Amino acid sequence: MESTRREDVTFTSGTDTIAAWWYPGGPGRRSCVVMAHGAGGTKRSGLAPFAERFAADGHHVLVIDYRHFGDSGGQPRQLLDPQRQVDDILAAVGYARSRTDVDPDRIALWGTSFGGGNVLVAAVRDQHVAAVLSQGPALDGVTALTRSLTQPGQTPASWARTLGRVASDLTAAALRREPTYVPLVGPPGSAAVMTAADSEPGYRRIAGPDWVNAACARLALTVPRYRPVSMAGRVPCPWLIQICQRDTVAPTSSAENAARRAGERATVRRYDIEHFAIYVDNGFEQAVTDQTAFLGQHLTPAPDLE
Repeated sequence: MESTRREDVTFTSGTDTIAAWWYPGGPGRRSCVVMAHGAGGTKRSGLAPFAERFAADGHHVLVIDYRHFGDSGGQPRQLLDPQRQVDDILAAVGYARSRTDVDPDRIALWGTSFGGGNVLVAAVRDQHVAAVLSQGPALDGVTALTRSLTQPGQTPASWARTLGRVASDLTAAALRREPTYVPLVGPPGSAAVMTAADSEPGYRRIAGPDWVNAACARLALTVPRYRPVSMAGRVPCPWLIQICQRDTVAPTSSAENAARRAGERATVRRYDIEHFAIYVDNGFEQAVTDQTAFLGQHLTPAPDLE
């Protein structure tokens, strides 16, 4: 059930409008959690329960749709561009800092799945956020692509179908025509981005009413070049890394590697669940309990602010 307390807000990233939800954490100048969704999702894809919990704890919360997705602007639709997504997160941070009810020194970034890598990159670029939380993060495009290509049921024939769509989409982009899409999730052996047995039912459980099971096929070339793990040693603040140990979407090896690189700045929590289980039921309760504790520790207000 959607919260009646939240407000719809907008701001600009590049030349496009970003649509977001604003959850007030209470009166006065407070901390703020900026939240970013996963690959191909929207702010309606399982994020509201986390936002409501953070707001109940007294933090303002800003939940965004990246450009090209959900209620935000940007053409073509369903374009997964990691650098633009990081820019959108930084634009959200700028919006939060512009508000008189936000303490600009107490802003945390929260990202899930692909967004878990985006918030790390945004924090490194910004250098002034107070904390980062990455839930089930995808931190290395190379290992993620390898995982996708080696799922049960994947064959040279399915790879060829996907590559054909990639070539078609690149041609469409060059000629400024309508994109060629690939499904985000599908059954094992299909030409989708995520084809593990738990991917389609897991994603559809949290997807939300505005979710579209499609992405511009060119992501097969852009994602492997995107490696947030390479920036883990430069994270400027405390970083919570939440690893789903039975994850078939975001390789756990990349998250463990990132934690080692981050050293003392990283706090790691591990859960014996699959990738999409962290959004619901007991997986959600475990994850959000650790998140609220982490935020409480690192967004402690100064005595004269609240």
